[in-house]
Amino acid sequence: MQHVVTSPRAPFRSASGKLEVHQVPSFRDNLIWILVCTETGAAAAIDGPEAKSALAYAQEHGLDLRAVFNTHTHPDHIGINHGMGKAIEDLRVAGCAARASDIPHLSEGLADGDTLTLGKSTGRVLLTEGHIDGHLSFVFEDLLFCGDTMFGAGCGYLFDGPPAKMHASLELLAALDPATRVCCAHEYTEDNLRFAWSVEDDNPELRERILAVRALRARGECSVPSTIGEERATNPFLRHHRPTLRARVAEAMPEADLGTPAAIFAATRALKDRKDYRKDDQGVALPE
Repeated sequence: MQHVVTSPRAPFRSASGKLEVHQVPSFRDNLIWILVCTETGAAAAIDGPEAKSALAYAQEHGLDLRAVFNTHTHPDHIGINHGMGKAIEDLRVAGCAARASDIPHLSEGLADGDTLTLGKSTGRVLLTEGHIDGHLSFVFEDLLFCGDTMFGAGCGYLFDGPPAKMHASLELLAALDPATRVCCAHEYTEDNLRFAWSVEDDNPELRERILAVRALRARGECSVPSTIGEERATNPFLRHHRPTLRARVAEAMPEADLGTPAAIFAATRALKDRKDYRKDDQGVALPE
């Protein structure tokens, strides 16, 4: 199975330089992140459907990969734990304490407000539910690892929900520093931008992002990470305040409650789930 990304992002560093981030494509569109403390060399994989890709990458690049940080318990995020557990005797696995029975090899249970260390660096643990109960996000300096809560120009399906919970999680992430890099777990940006354009085609920043991402993806490159600032400017699930978006959602879903930001989010998510924007007869023409 060929991954949608054929030219992964080059490794990059946090604002202080104390952390380095590596991107490893896995399966069709998953992104395994390997976070490395540049002072000690300690490395942790953040999510993944399997371990082979991460272990091979770590060996090729001389990374001391001995830990996994899980954002949530879907199989394409904890699948990596099985292979890592077989390959590494003293494997460290950090994940949601409330979902301990669902996380293979869990050794470090986490909850909202906890801290998470990697070498000399310390990150914050945020509870970002809505996609699934017990979903966590990790913030290290200007790096956000948010699993399936926030995507490039989108958000995850609401398997557990309810919509108000996902809305609150997205608002929590949107309040981070605009320069924070959004290291989500899938390359879904191009499709998400198509939906975004269907509900806010008067947004010039969205237009520019569509053109930039289209060029990246045509070269097989990855659109992730984005930044919180970019998401606030173009992600429809953070744009409940925009009159155009509200009008388009109201037109498409006349029975929907749009009385509060959370209600607008719920209707917008339901409209995307309907997938009208993918139908040729809906007239969703992307900018050229």
